[in-house]
Amino acid sequence: MPSPALTVRAVRSVAVKLPMTYALGTSAATVRDAPLLLVDLETEEGAVGHAWQFCYTPAAAAAIAHMLEDAAGAIRGDALAPDQLWDKLAKRYRLIGVQGIVRMAMAMMDVAGWDALAVAAGQPLATYLGAAPRPVPAYNSCGLGLMAPAAVADEADKLLAGGFRAVKLRLGYATFAEDLAAVRGVRRRLPDNISIMTDYNQALGVDEAVTRGRALDGEGVYWIEEPIRHDDYAGCAKIAAAIDTPVQIGENFSQVYAMETALAAGACDYVMPDLERIGGVTGWQRAARLAQTAGIKMSSHLYPEVSAHLLAATPTAHWLEYVDWINAVVEQPLRIVDGHALVADRPGNGLTWNEAAVRRFRMA
Repeated sequence: MPSPALTVRAVRSVAVKLPMTYALGTSAATVRDAPLLLVDLETEEGAVGHAWQFCYTPAAAAAIAHMLEDAAGAIRGDALAPDQLWDKLAKRYRLIGVQGIVRMAMAMMDVAGWDALAVAAGQPLATYLGAAPRPVPAYNSCGLGLMAPAAVADEADKLLAGGFRAVKLRLGYATFAEDLAAVRGVRRRLPDNISIMTDYNQALGVDEAVTRGRALDGEGVYWIEEPIRHDDYAGCAKIAAAIDTPVQIGENFSQVYAMETALAAGACDYVMPDLERIGGVTGWQRAARLAQTAGIKMSSHLYPEVSAHLLAATPTAHWLEYVDWINAVVEQPLRIVDGHALVADRPGNGLTWNEAAVRRFRMA
């Protein structure tokens, strides 16, 4: 089916701050609220595409919104061809770099653009990308921050509600003994068939990561994520070679070029690009082709509603990272059944705002 002929009319956004069901306590900080930017891309033909951006801090939401306005002005009246628009904007911002807030704005416009095209075509995004919507294995990534072993085990048990068969545990305590206590506490509490992913959030140095990684071998951990600084690919390669537990990285890949460098260095066993940082749907497709060529399994980071569609169309699809941060302001939250995310079968990526809730949580 040929792509619908759509023309960019406007890009609009609204910032909301939503309370998290479970606080996200990492080795870097504890996050209790999710500042999000809701993005709408309007076309002259009437189709509207949606996306959302996790802004990390409320101040960033305003900055991203201003960048969206600038980018929208540059493509207003252009044909909605997301890959071509990405290249046009990348050229426009070359001197300041397609990083940070610039990349955030570009990526969310790209996501919303693909959504509008799929909506206009009357197809789920996965179908529009050439795949059949299918259930995608999902792990619950809400909560499980740095807490006392009993508390973290109690929370892990709660996260299985809804049929999850995997959870993510944050590590990076001051001592390895505390890491081990948390892992063993969760492992004892959960059934043997539940997978436990772990995430250090870049808390360690290389030598300490090797030491802790070797000690975690045999503890029933599915993967160890970002043990050291995210862009130290040589260090990650040393860790991956030294321990038996698979090393997972990728949420900080900035566009596909960083992923290429990481894979060339042998930095990991698995990859998990972030929808925004990899460059939206356009960037994700480039990453998926790279993962297929490399024969490496590819998971997602955040943005589960859209990522579920993308994983359904990814040849080496692995795990969907689930968070519920957007649920309070969407009409139909992503469903989890028997440990799998059910890819929405309605047109587009499945995002539709609950306008009353948006007004309730809108930032001043």
